[in-house]
Amino acid sequence: MVHGMPNSTLEASPNAALNKTILPKYMDLPIPEGKIQAMYVWVDGTGENVRAKTRTLDFIPKDPSDLPIWNYDGSSCYQAEGGNSDMYLYPVAIFNDPFRRGNNKLVLCDTYKANGKPADVRGGHLELVDTNKRHSCLKAMEAAKDHEPWFGIEQEYTLLDMDLRPLGWPKNGFPGPQGPYYCGVGANKVYARDIVEAHYRACLYAGVNIAGSNAEVMPAQWEYQVGPCEGISIGDQLWMSRFILHRVAEEFGVVATLDPKPMPGDWNGAGAHTNFSTKAMRDENGIIEIEKAIDKLSRNHLRHIQAYDPKGGKDNERRLTGRHETSSIHDFSAGVANRGASIRIPRGCAEQKKGYLEDRRPSSNCDPYSVCEALVRTCILNE
Repeated sequence: MVHGMPNSTLEASPNAALNKTILPKYMDLPIPEGKIQAMYVWVDGTGENVRAKTRTLDFIPKDPSDLPIWNYDGSSCYQAEGGNSDMYLYPVAIFNDPFRRGNNKLVLCDTYKANGKPADVRGGHLELVDTNKRHSCLKAMEAAKDHEPWFGIEQEYTLLDMDLRPLGWPKNGFPGPQGPYYCGVGANKVYARDIVEAHYRACLYAGVNIAGSNAEVMPAQWEYQVGPCEGISIGDQLWMSRFILHRVAEEFGVVATLDPKPMPGDWNGAGAHTNFSTKAMRDENGIIEIEKAIDKLSRNHLRHIQAYDPKGGKDNERRLTGRHETSSIHDFSAGVANRGASIRIPRGCAEQKKGYLEDRRPSSNCDPYSVCEALVRTCILNE
């Protein structure tokens, strides 16, 4: 059972019902000399969910280019039709595997079609849409590399039971109003800290640059931060941290959702606040560059809203209401220490006259490649 949660809360989960003491005797079996397991991880056609499968290698990869390209069934991932379903996984980043340990690896992959073009998705009568956001983001980061763009993303998420209700909430009611839960301590304030601690440690082991974690405003809602990361690595690391989160929660029989407004009503939504800076912003009197960037962002609000959730703003409509520590989706705003603004300048940065800005608009289920590409193209490349 999850610490502090009765078994009845999780009894619908087959994973929670498994005897967890049996697996270790098999995981402790020695692997033949020279063999490792590499789990390939990729983003599917939803633009939100990850998939994974494992292959055996007879060497320990040091660089993504060492690894073989692998195929998969794109028709089962919303990325191809059954009559032409083969898609390809191109390794782009390697992480230590916190689940199998040893020399085993997690491998983040780009998705490509047989014609060598980035993967796309077909949804009924809809046009094909590019869902390999890394491909375009990498081009932007290469063009902007002399400016040394840094990013940090605050990933909020909500833990659900198998009925898809926030973990620990009464089945036929609601917990007490928001107030005591943020950074809370105590069994009546926080739920499933075990999952949070396991995820944090697994990310550190994997090599994800996780910076911290905390309980959030709505009960059963949590946050962790990834960064600072330079360039494309922020997207790679955040996607892998999400995979690890889902994988850890799976073992506990709990669902981790990135839905930006999992509970309607007087409850906080979930975002992916994105901290961004360039070398010029971090240098003395960098506040001038921060203000220039904010001016550019103010003139490209719609473009960024469209890039900040997988449904082009439809998910964020439920969250960016101007309430619950959000700005309105319809208006751009900025301010020092203002958590109700589109862009927040941290008070410390305003006082030191240098540092970074925080874009509070991205939804919790955003594609970090799309978010960071939009920031770079608007603020650095002036596109």
